[in-house]
Amino acid sequence: MARYTGADCKRCRREKQKLFLKGSKCESAKCPIEIRPYPPGEHGRGRTKDSEYLLQLREKQKCSRIYGVLEKQFVNYYKEANQKSGKTGENLLRILETRLDNVVYRAGFAKSRDHARQLVRHGHINVNGRKTDIPSARVAVNDIVEVREGSRNLTPFEVAKAEAGEKTVPAWLEAIPSNLRILVHSLPERQVIDTQVQEQLIVELYSK
Repeated sequence: MARYTGADCKRCRREKQKLFLKGSKCESAKCPIEIRPYPPGEHGRGRTKDSEYLLQLREKQKCSRIYGVLEKQFVNYYKEANQKSGKTGENLLRILETRLDNVVYRAGFAKSRDHARQLVRHGHINVNGRKTDIPSARVAVNDIVEVREGSRNLTPFEVAKAEAGEKTVPAWLEAIPSNLRILVHSLPERQVIDTQVQEQLIVELYSK
């Protein structure tokens, strides 16, 4: 499985905003972007002229980094979104939001999407009663996502139960921390997706 193995904090600094890739560290004063709010590298503080193409590229990079998706898979998601009815940008975000790792993160059962991806890969998550260890698996309406019986006493899930209610769960999901269960009530509409991305710029980039 291909994945990014570099420094997550550099990715936030490159996009000049917090992408919340490191869980609780992003909320603390130790977050590097609080100390160095400029892109990494020798010329990080230099002024660059933001061309139309650069704005589009940066928006695409920001979106793929938020959800932890590499370029090849991101392009495939775009092609799938483009073939669906409705707005391509909104379809793309809906596809990304319904990934299993994102659902586990959104429900508050993991500190970050990377953490959620690890929990899924290690086989701690069931979907409709079946073990699912593929982070990119997509959930559907009326699916039931839950932590496997043998994994419920592990520290991450004990923490999730203790911190229940501290994180806002999107309206299209229902988290039941006491049972470590997530109910998928609907597919997310754009207005309930709080990801700070201008998806139209991504569509413009790939439409060229």
